[in-house]
Amino acid sequence: MLIFSHAPLFLWAEAIATACFTQNRSIIHRRFNKTPYELINGRKPDISFLHVFSALCYPKNDCEDIGKLGAKGDIGFFIGYSADSCAYR
Repeated sequence: MLIFSHAPLFLWAEAIATACFTQNRSIIHRRFNKTPYELINGRKPDISFLHVFSALCYPKNDCEDIGKLGAKGDIGFFIGYSADSCAYR
């Protein structure tokens, strides 16, 4: 699917990391009838924040002084989840 989407090569690693992130929280292990996340952490994962890879997003621009009428968001593409916090990349 990445070949047909004409995604740049540097995004392929992010796509694989995002796929692993979502599979660890959604695929159920047959022997234990639980996800890998449940086996490690002992609780069900919160999947309410999951988004589609490469979807259009508008990250908030709060680092620059944009003025009174400037745009507060930039246009971007969703490329993955942060491993350290509940943020997105």
